[in-house]
Amino acid sequence: MSYLFTSESVSEGHPDKVADQISDAILDEMLKQDANSRVACETLVTTGQVVVAGEVTTNAWVNIPDVVRQVIREIGYTKAEYMFEAHSCGVLTALHSQSADIARGVNSGKKKKQGAGDQGMMFGYATNETPEYMPMAIMFSHQLVKKLADIRKSNPKLMPYLRPDAKSQVTVEYNGRRPVRVHTVVISTQHDGNVSQDRIKRDVIKYVVNAVIPEHLRDRNLIVHVNPTGKFEIGGPHGDSGLTGRKIIVDTYGGRAPHGGGAFSGKDPSKVDRSAAYAARHVAKNIVAAGLADECLIQVAYAIGVAEPVSVHVNTQGTGRIPDLELERIVKQEVDLTPAGLIARLKLKRPIYKKTAAYGHFGRNDKDFTWENLDLVNTLRKAARA
Repeated sequence: MSYLFTSESVSEGHPDKVADQISDAILDEMLKQDANSRVACETLVTTGQVVVAGEVTTNAWVNIPDVVRQVIREIGYTKAEYMFEAHSCGVLTALHSQSADIARGVNSGKKKKQGAGDQGMMFGYATNETPEYMPMAIMFSHQLVKKLADIRKSNPKLMPYLRPDAKSQVTVEYNGRRPVRVHTVVISTQHDGNVSQDRIKRDVIKYVVNAVIPEHLRDRNLIVHVNPTGKFEIGGPHGDSGLTGRKIIVDTYGGRAPHGGGAFSGKDPSKVDRSAAYAARHVAKNIVAAGLADECLIQVAYAIGVAEPVSVHVNTQGTGRIPDLELERIVKQEVDLTPAGLIARLKLKRPIYKKTAAYGHFGRNDKDFTWENLDLVNTLRKAARA
């Protein structure tokens, strides 16, 4: 049976992603000085203004305005005409200490394991339809906006009119579980005012779409929409306000898998919203890479202050080589999903988070993304044979 599925992504210059990157850059600076920092940092960006708020318990000292301005500068908001610019924007900081009521449930002691930083459920997912074990539509969506940013930063003569804000959307046609072609690509990219939309469309198709979408997945029926409103000069935080945690589907699986609702950026790994979602992806990816399923969805759930998950659920959508209940038993037996266990296994107390905050937290080929490692494959295969 043929059907269509669509996912979207946004560039590092999208206002919500600007906010995510600021929150994670502040987290990184605190972890550099104090690996046990407890951070819940939220950011709002709008015309000429950044507001940083949240709860922090740390021995680190961080110059928040300097970190904020460096992030904005690296993204590319460096011109006054953007109405949001690294050197001149206002920065308001409203950080205070973490609630003692939360801390007493999370902190470990001689007789107490580290508890989860909050209640909630988290999902991890993997599929063998791409080399990254990710859904095809979200991977292409990320790659398209990343390509725009790479051209803007590293080869600006190619498309000299590009500005930082951009969005992408990819529709993939499936035959059963198998992706057969890319059906539609939508790209909206912010641009200078002195360029025609015809040129933008030609350049985007030539230098971005054709460079990212493999030829065997493109045919004469491919639909491409570029700046479909006809103009995208006003963008970034001046065009729309941005908030940390407002792109949770972009951050994960593009809607192909459920989401527990908790955002990632600005949160230290004691917050299972982030760390357990990473751990669930790690397990799901290793199950698929081990050949135990073609597709795997894992749900874990926690109670605040309690170390062991209240539930672990495995669903292979009928593609498992062994029953899902048996896979669930193996996961519980072989993988430590307590907050302390997964933080240690994935080495999550390192300052690695700013680069996770744009172009997706999963499917990335980066040594710091330990949740993408295939180090559980042999363990899971052996347990499945036992």
